[in-house]
Amino acid sequence: MPKSLRAVIAIPVIVIAIVMCASASQKKGVPEPALKEIRAVLDRQVQAWNRKDLEGFMQGYWRSPDLTFYSGGTTVSGWDATLARYRNRYQSAGNEMGKLEFVVLKIELLGSSAAFVRGRFHLVMSSGESGGLFTLTFRKFADGWKIIHDHTSTAP
Repeated sequence: MPKSLRAVIAIPVIVIAIVMCASASQKKGVPEPALKEIRAVLDRQVQAWNRKDLEGFMQGYWRSPDLTFYSGGTTVSGWDATLARYRNRYQSAGNEMGKLEFVVLKIELLGSSAAFVRGRFHLVMSSGESGGLFTLTFRKFADGWKIIHDHTSTAP
């Protein structure tokens, strides 16, 4: 085979190999730990909820007056107000927390310190079942990944 033909064949093969290696290293590199860390935050939230520990559940949220929570046409601002909303809705007289499960989670990194999570929640209570959809915006802080915005809708 002439040298010029070998070069014509070899150059595209080398370029394809480099692109494939770069793509594979991106998929296995930095994002994987971040995805696992975010999933761990959500898993800890479910565990805390199912222990009826709202303060533990709230550890997944950014403890800031700038935290936002949208649900049912209302907007709640701040960590303390979000905790009060959860207490009123799930721990006040006649209400219960039930057993929580997150399903159909899709975690998408928006950069090295931000992520977008979409999912469905399912609650089983003595009075029946409830569920809905949520979208969460996460930010990475010095103490780990935290939810900075939560938009939750309950299915009718």
